[in-house]
This record gives sequence, structure tokens and C-alpha cells, in this order.
Amino acid sequence: MQIIENLTQWQSEYETGFLADFTKSGEVNWKQYPKVKNLSSPAGPGINLSQSRLLFVTTAGGYLKDSQTPFDASNVLGDYTLRLFPVTTVFADIAYAHEHYDHAAVDEDPQVLLPLRHLADLAAEGLIGALAPTVVSFCGYHPDVTSVVKLTIPPILEIARAERADAVLLVPS
Repeated sequence: MQIIENLTQWQSEYETGFLADFTKSGEVNWKQYPKVKNLSSPAGPGINLSQSRLLFVTTAGGYLKDSQTPFDASNVLGDYTLRLFPVTTVFADIAYAHEHYDHAAVDEDPQVLLPLRHLADLAAEGLIGALAPTVVSFCGYHPDVTSVVKLTIPPILEIARAERADAVLLVPS
């Protein structure tokens, strides 16, 4: 299954347009950015969430402020790394390095982007079979789609397999 149709073509357009323009001018020109155009959506069989283990993934740029390096959120070409932390982490221990969204709502209530306590409640009620013990966090600003496919997605899949997840809940920021 392809994640991105015509990824090689997209990469060429990205490099000769957006990236070349950025390299030359030092300015981001979104008019030069080639949008991904998939004609079909990858899909798989449905699952029964009440019998499933769910891995939580967020693009909020969350990290453990006392023990993890923040994401390089100011990098205009993106930071494709991950930060992992337990689903039981106290919200006060989490900071957000993402610079491309207003943090007011998440600062007021972290569950708008990290609904971990709500998911735990759903698991306790039997609506979700179980919640995988690890949160996968990344900074959702990723202009290089090829790097997402090659650098970000493979380790998330490895974590999902290692934690025996049947499904992934991705909450974008």
C-alpha cells in the first residue's frame, strides 16, 4: 500500500520548486509548495475498538520538559524526530515546542490535544480494549513529505508493533 501516490514526482517538484526557492531566497514561499494529490485513500478492515489496543499519536510537539530535548520547531524545513512518554505522564511535566499553532487552548486544558485521561476513561468503561502505554509525539510541521514517509512513519509503525497496537489514534494540532 502506498502512503503517498507519486512520491518520487512529488519529491522532484518539492526540490526544484519550494526547496530551491527557499535555498536561494531564505524565505518560505508556500505558493511554490507542491501539494500531495492522492486519488485514493489507504484503508484497511474495520476493528472493534472495545476489543482493541490503541496507540495514541499526537502532532502537538509535546515532550517531557525535564528530561527530553525540545523539538527544533523553528527549523523551517521541519523536525522529523519523535518523543515518547508514558500515557500516565502528569500534564504539568509536558511542554509543547510546536510553533505553528496557538497554544492557548492546550495551555488551558492539555486534553484538547492529549486526551489521555479521556481515553483512559473510555478504556475503563470498555469502549476501548486498552490503551498502549506509550504516547508518540512529533512536531506536525513537516514540509518534506518524503521525510515523513521515510523518517517519521517507520518508527511509529515499529512502536505500534512493539506495543501490540491494533489501531492508532492520531490527534493533529
